[in-house]
Amino acid sequence: MIDTPNAPVHNLPELSVSELSGALKRTIEEAFSRVRVRGEISQPKVAGSGHCYLRLKDDQAVIDAIIWRGTMAKLALRPEEGLEVIAIGRLTTYPGRSSYQIVIESLELAGEGALLKMLEERRRRLAAEGLFDAGRKRRPPFLPSVIGVITSPTGAVIRDILHRLADRFPRPVLVWPVAVQGEGAAAQIAAAITGFNALPAGGPVPRPDVLIVARGGGSLEDLMAFNDEAVVRAASASAIPLISAVGHETDTTLIDHAADLRAPTPTEAAEMAVPVRLDLLAQVRERGGRLDGATLRLIEERRLRIEGLGRGLPDLARLIGTFAQRLDDRAERLEAALPRLLDRRADGVFHTAARLRGPGEMIARKADALERAGRGLETGLARGLREAASRLDQRADRLRPGQIARLVAEGSRALTTLAGRLDDLGRQTLVRRQDTLEGLGARLDNMSYRKVLERGYAVVRDATGAIVPAARGLTKGDGVVLDFRDGRVAATIGEADPEAIPGQPAPETPPTAAGRSPARRPRSAGEGRQGDLLKDL
Repeated sequence: MIDTPNAPVHNLPELSVSELSGALKRTIEEAFSRVRVRGEISQPKVAGSGHCYLRLKDDQAVIDAIIWRGTMAKLALRPEEGLEVIAIGRLTTYPGRSSYQIVIESLELAGEGALLKMLEERRRRLAAEGLFDAGRKRRPPFLPSVIGVITSPTGAVIRDILHRLADRFPRPVLVWPVAVQGEGAAAQIAAAITGFNALPAGGPVPRPDVLIVARGGGSLEDLMAFNDEAVVRAASASAIPLISAVGHETDTTLIDHAADLRAPTPTEAAEMAVPVRLDLLAQVRERGGRLDGATLRLIEERRLRIEGLGRGLPDLARLIGTFAQRLDDRAERLEAALPRLLDRRADGVFHTAARLRGPGEMIARKADALERAGRGLETGLARGLREAASRLDQRADRLRPGQIARLVAEGSRALTTLAGRLDDLGRQTLVRRQDTLEGLGARLDNMSYRKVLERGYAVVRDATGAIVPAARGLTKGDGVVLDFRDGRVAATIGEADPEAIPGQPAPETPPTAAGRSPARRPRSAGEGRQGDLLKDL
């Protein structure tokens, strides 16, 4: 620091920006290590790290706030836009932006009015998604085989449900114990609904036919677990019919809208789940008596009808006598008809035998037919031989040596012409291929890195013989080999002199021993295309 005459003298200590920021941070954190702030949540945002950033505001001021990831996982109330809350935490500063903020450790709603407003907004949003539609609701089975109950295992609710089921119609009950209020209660209830639905039918643990989600009465804050969005979505997605029995008759939670049935109390939920066994037995007895009476009346009606029909039937002895006489007449006629039938059949046999020819006559006829067929075969064979001989003579007349010689001569001339054309085509193709090969060879030679060396460049190689593509790969004292067009020279890397090259700035990377940057490898100029030229060949 340069002293100037008449400069004012200060006795204040000199602080750096970091020191001043640290002092402010310690002062604020010591003075406001525990604060309770009421405000409206604005612009809540969860970062990829899991931390939640938001603002608390009222009608005159705004303060930045942060909820660390570990605290965020423990909160029963999730930050939402426009929600009025009471935040408990500590003040701190963020030196990077010269700002202060509150680190929130817990959140609670600022009064029942804010809570009801939040629940109403959540109800409208979920209803707009169709989670409360009446078409999604189903009736529970008339008599379930197994009933699943989701509630606290130590409260009076489960005892009321079991007692009511035992009075009405005892059924097997599976209890999924959960916390019904406080931190983590909503997650346990949603997991229980999902877990019951995940049980396979016919598995070792029976799958319930109906579910009951129950809790006793309480304040609005006590029932908040059953207003959680995860619980409502799990109840709406349940494939098992679900009965909601949360609170007293005047209490209404969001799970009541998503459930298939709502019971005013847990006891009435048990009544909705099963019928009264004694009523069913009385109904069975009453209907059995009605069935017995109806059966007796039907039998009496059928007996009277049969008796009436019997009085209309004719006398059985007279009816049988007529048929007996008719049977005797048919028997006598049958005895007389049988000899006549045998006589007719014998006359038919004799008549047929007279029409049959003897074996000698049949053999003679077949011999005459065979002789006629033999004569016809000889005649046909002779005629066929004559016709074949005539066709052979005609073919022989058409075969002449002169015609064959003419065809051979024509084929020879055509073969000679095609051979000449094939020789010309081969020579032309060979000449074209040779010209193409010479052109590609010339292009390959022009693109060789040797041509680059002839223009005054050099290739730098390290001690292993590998090409050094950039100066940053060399340090002072390294041994290198320089390839020129007429030979190879060994060199050692030293310091570069910026003044050795007029008008050139100092190189950023170590120079070569010759004082200039190593030549680029000529692969980019021609070596890369040599492979393409060889591929064309």
